[in-house]
Amino acid sequence: MRHVLLLLALYIGVAMAPAVAVFLAGSGSGNAVMETGKLIALAGFMILALQFLLAARYKWIERPVGLDILIRYHKHMAVFALALLLAHPLLIAAGGGGWQLLVGLDLPWYIWLGKLTLVIVIATVLVSLYQGPLKLKFEKWRFGHDMAAPAMIVFAFTHSWYAGEDLAMPFMKTLWIGALLTTILVFIHHRVLRPLRLKSRPYTVTDVTPESDDVWTVTLAPPRGQGITPYLPGQFHFITFYRGRGLPVEEHHWTISSSPRRKDHVSSTIKALGDFTSTVGETRVGDKAAVHGAFGRFSHVLHPEEKDLVFVAGGIGITPLMGMLRYMRDSGESLSVLLLNANQNEKKIIFRQELEDMEKEEAPPFLKVVHVLSRPETDWTGEKGHVDREKIEKYAGGDLGKKVFYVCGPPGMLKAVLAALAGLGVPDRRIRLEIFSFLD
Repeated sequence: MRHVLLLLALYIGVAMAPAVAVFLAGSGSGNAVMETGKLIALAGFMILALQFLLAARYKWIERPVGLDILIRYHKHMAVFALALLLAHPLLIAAGGGGWQLLVGLDLPWYIWLGKLTLVIVIATVLVSLYQGPLKLKFEKWRFGHDMAAPAMIVFAFTHSWYAGEDLAMPFMKTLWIGALLTTILVFIHHRVLRPLRLKSRPYTVTDVTPESDDVWTVTLAPPRGQGITPYLPGQFHFITFYRGRGLPVEEHHWTISSSPRRKDHVSSTIKALGDFTSTVGETRVGDKAAVHGAFGRFSHVLHPEEKDLVFVAGGIGITPLMGMLRYMRDSGESLSVLLLNANQNEKKIIFRQELEDMEKEEAPPFLKVVHVLSRPETDWTGEKGHVDREKIEKYAGGDLGKKVFYVCGPPGMLKAVLAALAGLGVPDRRIRLEIFSFLD
């Protein structure tokens, strides 16, 4: 928590530094409304610049909170920056700049550039927020995002350089140029240099195992002479497959389902959920892949004091939990684990045989598996329906407040399980979530 607070304080300090410096310099016009409009524009620009750092997957930023949380913070700060930038021209106009700034046509080019920047910011934020309802494919969204982001920061810099009287001060010029150059370098490293470096040292596909009719486990070996990148059980990584044969080249994040104890390979279990993942079954042994990671904090090893665990999985959400169970088995960790595994029918249960074998073992971890099927065949004798309050209470039993719940699955299941746990009095601090989509 200390690291999180330190990063948050650093973020606020950097974002507010230009506005605070200008305020303390006291070089304004004395009109409070207009000066407020100028100061929030300075803060808005810095937040836009910091967006590049938040999205660049740097471990020193990601590690304390997890990349999934960091990207959601990135999304919320984009909305906040938009609010500041929308208020900027309104306050300038109301403070004496005149409403001609908003509705007039005979304006300097840098004012028009500022308006164009605002349009780009509005469009980028709205498309990102509503990517799902717009049915915009992730790769198309990211391509547009990658085009718009550098444009908006360069346009915003140019507008402020010519329109902002405060930037006449030498220290502000230095700060502004430094912010722009840092942002550009971060973007180039994140979107160009790092991908090229990873592609030059690719992993090799060593196995493709079908787990069900629409799920495959892809196993990758590191470059010769190198070990796998260290990871924690339950974490995820980004993979870009280079398979040729007319198959798409896209980067996607997938949970690591293998155990970190296996040093010669790393595996991800992938479900066909879209255009790209529907081609995973066409991946062949010998294909190459760039691997970047690992990321996330959905891992029991970060909480060694916890001994009584309840895993709740929905469909492919079993993958990070399976990674943890495999690590527990390989490490001989003396833990008690109840797994409530929700699926539609028996054919959809992945890792079923391995889970049964682990459950029968007398060695730790001490595992109990309960399969819950929502659309079972008529001969199914196990639990039916969904993982609800009644089933949690039935199988978890005892003092639920002393157990720790790890929940991973589709949004509807997450919502229902969280509501059930709240009704049972399980405190939030004993619930850990993994959410697949960064854009939710």
